[in-house]
Amino acid sequence: LEEAAFQLQQIFRIDISIALNILGIESMRAGHCRVAFTCFKLAADRGYSKAQFNVGLCYEHGRGTEKDLEKAGFYYCQAASSCHPMAQYRYARHLLRHGPGNQWHRQQKAVTLLEQAAVAGITEAQAYLGVFYMRGLQPQEKRGLKYLLLAANSGDAQSRYHVGVCYEQGLGVQQDLAEALRHYRHSAAAGNRQARERLRA
Repeated sequence: LEEAAFQLQQIFRIDISIALNILGIESMRAGHCRVAFTCFKLAADRGYSKAQFNVGLCYEHGRGTEKDLEKAGFYYCQAASSCHPMAQYRYARHLLRHGPGNQWHRQQKAVTLLEQAAVAGITEAQAYLGVFYMRGLQPQEKRGLKYLLLAANSGDAQSRYHVGVCYEQGLGVQQDLAEALRHYRHSAAAGNRQARERLRA
């Protein structure tokens, strides 16, 4: 009976958090940012990762509350520790830009989070990692190309452009101008200005 009561308590707690988070989303859509923030915060403080992510967004962009990047990082960290992929991406970016402590340790933690988010299918994380590995202090071109291709195949026109650059210059792959042109055309068709300029050149 004790176990059953505990399970019911957990379900009730989760259901309230889900309801508060949905109410927050609807309030945000209606332009009631303060109400939305309050709903997200109540659900976040109950440990609901989607609400923790939403509180992070509110603090990062100053929606419904004062802008506070440190608090945004805290809530992204909370959600990321529950394996929320978009929070992993946002927290990684926060660590790289604003994180405290040793830069090397921050970078290692950020890369781990970015890779987890990329594997979970977050296009932004795939694109970020692709460029990160291409332009890092010790470039890992094949690894960078792998992530750029993932992002490009998810529809990211900027990553598709970078894949074209890789083929044009032979970065992480054998140089192939025909393949470079194919990627530039795809990227340009999706509206990428750099790809259009590259095609003209």
